[in-house]
Amino acid sequence: MNDRPEQQPDAAEIFLRQLGASGVDWLFANGGTDFPPIVEAYARLAGSNHPVPVPMTVPHENAAVSMAHGATMILGRPQAVMVHVNVGTANTINGVLNAARDQTPMMVLAGRTPYAEQGRHGARSRNIHWAQEMFDQAGMLREAVKWDGELRDPEQAGDLARRGLSIAMTAPRGPVYATLPRDTLAAPVRRAAVAAVPLAYPAAPLPEPQALEQAAQWLAAAERPLIITSAAGRTREGFEALSRFAGRFACPVISFTPRFVNIPADHPMHMGYEPGPLLAEADCVLVVDTDVPWIPHLEGPPAGCRVIHLGPDPLFTRYPMRSFPCDLAITADPAPGLEGIAAALAPMLPEDDAALTARRERISARSAAQRAAWAAAVAAPPPGAITPEWLSHCIGEAVGEEAVIVNEYPLRQPYCPRRRWGSFYGQSTAGGLGWGFGAALGAKLALKDRLVVTTLGDGAYVFNNPAACHWVAQAHDLPVLAIVFNNRMYGAVRNSTLAMYRDGAAARDGGTLLADLSPAPDFEAYAQASGGYGEKVSDPRELPAALGRAIHAVTVERRQALLNVICDY
Repeated sequence: MNDRPEQQPDAAEIFLRQLGASGVDWLFANGGTDFPPIVEAYARLAGSNHPVPVPMTVPHENAAVSMAHGATMILGRPQAVMVHVNVGTANTINGVLNAARDQTPMMVLAGRTPYAEQGRHGARSRNIHWAQEMFDQAGMLREAVKWDGELRDPEQAGDLARRGLSIAMTAPRGPVYATLPRDTLAAPVRRAAVAAVPLAYPAAPLPEPQALEQAAQWLAAAERPLIITSAAGRTREGFEALSRFAGRFACPVISFTPRFVNIPADHPMHMGYEPGPLLAEADCVLVVDTDVPWIPHLEGPPAGCRVIHLGPDPLFTRYPMRSFPCDLAITADPAPGLEGIAAALAPMLPEDDAALTARRERISARSAAQRAAWAAAVAAPPPGAITPEWLSHCIGEAVGEEAVIVNEYPLRQPYCPRRRWGSFYGQSTAGGLGWGFGAALGAKLALKDRLVVTTLGDGAYVFNNPAACHWVAQAHDLPVLAIVFNNRMYGAVRNSTLAMYRDGAAARDGGTLLADLSPAPDFEAYAQASGGYGEKVSDPRELPAALGRAIHAVTVERRQALLNVICDY
């Protein structure tokens, strides 16, 4: 029974309109029996002048969340995901954990069993509507989201959307979750309230002047300063601020477990990707938006070294245990924080200061020598199997500066230098496998005319629900290039075993127990099954040509491609 007057909008319509008015571009959806009001609302709104998110069918929830993550990391504004009640929510948790640790805003929505058992439009009509009800559906992922809510009153549809998105965008940013009972979504709204003004959320906090002055004094007095960052390049402003700061004040930069291009790879102050000796000799370390700046079990700064943490949540308060030394914490986004320190530091360190000039020359020479050593290591194909270093080098040479690389673990960045902001994105430190392919598809949505490449280990590729991702690439015309570093192994499992028990019993078999993934499937067939180009390559000398064929398929033929690269590592 549907007794809703035709001229009266329902909660689903208002909710979609509010998402659109708030700047949400896409609704990545994996549907279920709770979706009919959303489907009907889209049909009713078709051809209207109301902006609504473009509906995107994604046949796995983890891929849907990863696509929202990928689109947001390119555009900087939150996207929406909708899944089916508790079971769909369960499949989102991996991706939501990634988004939470990566401070990526998004609105995750799920249906909820209809409250009404009878007598109301949208009441329970399937046996699952009893079996799928929970006492606390949001409890499954509450620790991973900033806020959760539920649409209990149809009049609150617009307000619920705006509140969730505003909280998601409040620093430190992250995902939020809301449940939408089917019968409430289908209920009429007497007051059709959609706020057309821009989404309101608090600006990121400005750093305290006293803290900036203190940081500047410590850096001015330091002889061996060091900057460690993993996410300064989340925004272009952060990338540019760090590049200027490091050059002006001759501060070497370590891009440790980077998730973005934080500083150009050929910047004279770029000193690679491992803290190593520079950390051991530092007398002042500036940690910029980095949850784990080094591994204390393996290394750390010397006694007496001052450590400054700067970021939107410099102490990472949602981490149960994090005991890195901290002499000063500055709450600020990287760009205003670095610019504030620079303004205070400039009078203390004139550009022509002799010690500063000598340090700049010393670090520049060391950086150039390091880059030259990396280049020499991949000057020619290896004599045996393809190595990840050679593959990474060939990828960098083939895709060019403008391409966007979305990496889930295997890429060796010293051999695939990225110089331009926004040309590299790495996985969240949460480490939830199954992110890279979906994120690349989301990035491609936002960058229709750019080459988007995802680099995946073979284990990660399987976690990415490849059948679903390849289907999305074909169905939504998103030609991306997937490159699988296929060593037939969970490398992290093997390497961790050998690191802990190098002389133990497990080492006698190479630490391969529970890590061996042989026999490896013909992964290229997945792409072929969805109309794409697929090729397996194992000869190092054939790799550049194979990459050329795959890139031609993506950029000229406008179809997805996958290279299954047999590696030894």
